[in-house]
Amino acid sequence: MHIYNTKTKQKEKFIPLEDKKVRIYLCGPTVYDDAHLGHARSALVFDLLRRVLKFDGYEVIFVRNVTDVDDKIINKSISSGKTIEEISSYYLDRFHDDMDKLNILTPTIEPKATQNLKNMIEFIDDLIKRDFAYIIDDGVYFDVSKDKRYFSLSNRDSKDDQNIARVEQNSQKKDPKDYALWKFVKDDEIGYDSPWGRGRPGWHIECSAMIKAHLATNKEYQIDIHCGGSDLIFPHHENEASQSRCESGVELAKYWMHNGFVQIDNQKMSKSLGNSFFLKDALKEFHPDALRYYLLSSHYRSNFNFSSLDLLQSKKRLDKIYRLKKRIDTTKSSKPNKEFEKAFIDALRDDLNISKALSIVDEMINDANEKLDINPKDKAQKYQINANIKLINELLGVAKEDQNSYFKFGLSDEFIKKVERFIEQRDKAKSKKDYIKADELRDELKKLGVKIMDTPNGTIWEKDE
Repeated sequence: MHIYNTKTKQKEKFIPLEDKKVRIYLCGPTVYDDAHLGHARSALVFDLLRRVLKFDGYEVIFVRNVTDVDDKIINKSISSGKTIEEISSYYLDRFHDDMDKLNILTPTIEPKATQNLKNMIEFIDDLIKRDFAYIIDDGVYFDVSKDKRYFSLSNRDSKDDQNIARVEQNSQKKDPKDYALWKFVKDDEIGYDSPWGRGRPGWHIECSAMIKAHLATNKEYQIDIHCGGSDLIFPHHENEASQSRCESGVELAKYWMHNGFVQIDNQKMSKSLGNSFFLKDALKEFHPDALRYYLLSSHYRSNFNFSSLDLLQSKKRLDKIYRLKKRIDTTKSSKPNKEFEKAFIDALRDDLNISKALSIVDEMINDANEKLDINPKDKAQKYQINANIKLINELLGVAKEDQNSYFKFGLSDEFIKKVERFIEQRDKAKSKKDYIKADELRDELKKLGVKIMDTPNGTIWEKDE
């Protein structure tokens, strides 16, 4: 497998630190609100990576953290009158529910910040003892000047003022770029005890401490792959890499992978712009499989411009897979077609080349339909097609659901009952050889925008777009 390494800015052959074992860390959610499409995109991209590695026989240890103490959580706690535990637990449950609907594999480990405070304090203490951190009136700060390889991940100009724009200014800091590892709080504020004073951890220290506690190898690199959105490269991942390097003497990750922004109307999605599209709303409007397929449909490193029209076009490609499931009408399978399997997985091994992989899926569908047109009763052929679809499900995480429920998504119970009543009446007419009545009922279904397919196991239907 080859992946693009953000640090080296080139595609590299993936060589794990340990044979057949991969350690991956993904920056997870700050649980103060519902998940948005940006969260979904990042989770899906690296779920795909995990599936490909698992297919290739790797044991994948996948860690996705949870930031459950943060100024935004505290502010929501104050405004709502609920505890930070109530706020974070509520939104974490909702996040898990959204991830389950999108068929995202559960992390091997999901550490919470509040459960790792001891690890963070020990990490900061190491940095102080090694003279990489210092204490001032409002907290403990990391001394960026002590790391000669700072900016080696983001490749920024050290003299560029943008590099300090997101770092809180403080006249006591040795350098404007220095950032807080531990922030002191007042007596009436939410905080935790530490050797230096009551306070809260800085954002960047959380991930470094959790990686050390749950994943570190203590070799030349501590983990294989560190993942996240491209908006995290600086300052979050740069700071993670720097403090970990200084604390342990080794690099934090061998490979860094970042997915592009999600945009709406060609603008970066953000709450400040008022265009943050909540995942829960998208899942009400679109079938989870259709949303998953769409959000995976462009290369992970490219920016993704969300459009309902594009999603509907993408869904039509997915519909073809589900229609093929209808045609074969079997749960039995053999082995996937060798040529299809090799071409499909090779595309994904090439830095998750999803465009090529989906075009190979399209070719397989067209070829399968042509073969079924010629010999619709060939069981061996149907079993192989079903195996091909199962391979698609294993790697892309789509097309597992029953095809009937997929096509009925979003339709009212009243509409479904009406259609099924017409189909039942049509079946009775056909059994009595009343083909005029059967055709009249087919016409009524057409008026409802319903397409039907007669199979040996009965009539299957779907609502036309």
